[in-house]
Formats: sequence, C-alpha cells, structure tokens
Amino acid sequence: MKKQIHLNGFIQNSPSPHSTGLWKYKEDQGTEHNQLTYWINAAKTLERGKFDALFIADVLGTYSVYGNSHDSAVKHAVQLPAHDPITPIAAMAAATEYLGFAPTISTTYAQPYSLARQLSTLDHLTGGRLAWNVVTSYLESEAVNLGLSGRLPKEIRYDRADEFLEVVYKLWEYSWEVDAVVHDKKNDTFADPAKVHTINHEGEFFKVPGPHLVEPSLQQTPVLFQAGASPKGRDFAAKHAEAVFTKNHSLEALKSYTADIRRRTKQQGRDPHNVLIFPMILPIIGSTEEEAHAKLHELTNHVSYEGTASLLSGHTGIDFSAYDPDQYLQDMDTDAVQGNLDMYTKDPNKKWTLREAIKNHGLGNGTVKFIGTPEQIADQIEQWAFEGDADGFNIAQAYSPGTFTEFVDHVVPELQKRGIYRKEYEGETLRENMFGKGRRHLPEDHPARKLGLIQPT
Repeated sequence: MKKQIHLNGFIQNSPSPHSTGLWKYKEDQGTEHNQLTYWINAAKTLERGKFDALFIADVLGTYSVYGNSHDSAVKHAVQLPAHDPITPIAAMAAATEYLGFAPTISTTYAQPYSLARQLSTLDHLTGGRLAWNVVTSYLESEAVNLGLSGRLPKEIRYDRADEFLEVVYKLWEYSWEVDAVVHDKKNDTFADPAKVHTINHEGEFFKVPGPHLVEPSLQQTPVLFQAGASPKGRDFAAKHAEAVFTKNHSLEALKSYTADIRRRTKQQGRDPHNVLIFPMILPIIGSTEEEAHAKLHELTNHVSYEGTASLLSGHTGIDFSAYDPDQYLQDMDTDAVQGNLDMYTKDPNKKWTLREAIKNHGLGNGTVKFIGTPEQIADQIEQWAFEGDADGFNIAQAYSPGTFTEFVDHVVPELQKRGIYRKEYEGETLRENMFGKGRRHLPEDHPARKLGLIQPT
C-alpha cells in the first residue's frame, strides 16, 4: 500500500488571520467567524474531505510591536478581533462524526490542573477527537496583559512547558485508573476510590496534588501538536509532540527539517515515525495554470502591506516600522517565533528584502504556495510527501471558506485517485485516524508513559 497523506485545515477565530486584508475579498466570509454557522460549515467541509483535524491557531495578545502600537492591528484586522479557539468545538463536534479539533493553548499562561479538566471534558464530548496545539507564546502584549512584567525568556518558557506537560500527563494517564468508574448501583458506588489517586506533583513551576477532576476519556491524553522551530523548540517537539507543524519555503528546507526532527525524536528514545510532520501550504487552485496565477495576482492585491508589516513584526518581535523596506534581512535571533524569522533571514535560495518578505507574508503567513491546477497541486503534494518525508499538510486559507471548499472539491479527489489519500475514515478517535485503527492511546515510547505508576493515597 502506498504511503497515505494526512491533512488538517488551518484556521483561527479572527476575520482573516493568515492572509492579512483578505476579509475585503468578495468571496471571503471571515467576518462571520463570530457565528456558529461559520464553524459548523467549515467542519462539515473538512470532514467531507476526510481531513484529520481542524487546527485552530490562537494568540492571547495584540500585534503591537510595529510602531509600538496596536493601531495597525486594529485597522487591518491583524488577528484582531481574536475570539476564543475552544468555544466552537462542541458545536462542530455535534455536527460531525470523525473530524478532530486541535485548539491552541499556551503553557505559559494556562494552569495545568484546570486545562487538564477542560481538555478531558472536550475529549469526552467529541468522542475522542481532541488534540492540543502546545505553544509557549511569543507576544509581549500577552505577557503584560496576563500579569507578567514582560515576555519570559524562551528557555524559561520551554522549561515551564516541559513541567506543565509532566503535570497533565500525570493527571490524564495516572490519576484515574481506566476501570475506576464502575457504575455499581447495588453498592451505591459510582467510582472505586481505591482507583482514583492524587499525583502529588511538586516542581519548579507547579505544585499540584490532584486528583484529576475528570474520569479517563477515550484518548486519555489528547493528541499533542507542536510547532518547534528553534533548537530548543525542536527538542521539545521531539520529546513530546505526536504531530509537528512547520513552514518551509522549499523542498530542500523541508528535507532538512524532517531529517532533523526524526533525528532528535530518535535521540529521545522514540520511534521517529511516531511524530507526524505537517508542513503548511497555501493552495491557489485554478482550472488552468494561467487561471491560478491570475487568482494569485488578484488575491495579492487585497493584502494589506501595513497590516502584514504589523503581523511580521509581531511574529518576529522586531519593529519593522524603523526599517528601510528595501534593505535585506540578515541572520538574526528572536525570543518570538524563530521560524517566521528564519524563513527570510536563513533562506539558502534567496536574499529577502523587507518589502519582499512582507509581500510574501501577507498570504498564508508566508507559507509556501502551491499554485496551479488540481493535478499540479497534487503533484507538488506528492513530491513533498515522498521526497520531503512529510506525513501530511496543514492547509492554510487565502479566503474563507473558499480555499477549503475548492481544495476538498478538486484536489482531494485527485489525491484519492492516486491512491495516496483515504476515501473513508478508518478509526473512531483522532489518534486512530492519524496513526491507525486501535491506536487510541499514547504509544509506550512516549514520555507520558514512562513516568511510573502513581501509588494509591
């Protein structure tokens, strides 16, 4: 059997979050993101396309690095307004049977005890279709609005995240034994207290005695997504993630990234293929190649230059309002999103001016664009999957919901015809649909399964 490609839809609870300014486009419906019908229709479309999950990005602050002000973000809807990513999930789950949901939640600002309850509840309500995109947060505005004096250094953010995950692993995997709930009416016993344990966690960042507030859900631990770009981030992903989200400009860059993640995963004592790698792509689809390029030109004309400059400044932590648009971007480091900076400062195939970077970043957050007929886009997907060792793709949108609809209607059938994409879901839970029927829980080589049993208390 040929390698099977996996797909996720990439979205955010904002008007035009990943293609800045496209809320103005005649076919875009992003301004309806505050309505449940918007989310239900998106979920139904992706399930019709047999996608694994709807990946819901999020930030908890405003993009206010550019000009030291949030004015540009407000004016151009730069991921603002930013509604909650979790709230629509229950409604989407009620309207679908198989599609998974991967909300983004920050370990820097959440608390593990309450988050474990929230995600366990959703895993119950979705029938085991929940994931969690684990992030450490990069915006200064997030930090100051959530009680800190400033953004934590990257090293501390990842150290906190590492302990955060240890706490939730203990709550999800060990606090309640899988057969603790007995529903014994005769003996007036809902659950056996001998099988519900405190975790008694005491660490540098958290002190959580437990026990967990929720009985084991179908997956126990939600599927873990992460986007590691810096060396520290890649090590974190290799240790914890089951799916890694990345952005690459070229096939060669993807090859380098996948090889590095597989190597780091193996060093963690895990099977390198227990981490699925999902590069993000933006498909621009036409009935002919010329039509696709004409569409690209039209979409690009709707991109907001100032809004994208604000977005790129927020992504990188660098105020580009003080830069000459025609100067080249040089190699530099950031405590924000290193990957969004590396795309333009460490590209081996091109030297980017700021103006070029902003123009590119405006559609799909700078992700690679696959442009052409459905057959041509399927060719590129197949090449990146087989030569680049990608396990699947996160599909970004130029305009919503049109990009998803066009991809499902035209590219998915082409992938199915080639025998590299499923025609039906095979499992019940999200983890099963990603890794195979019967693989409902974390594998034995995952660090969550190596913490040791919690003794009864």
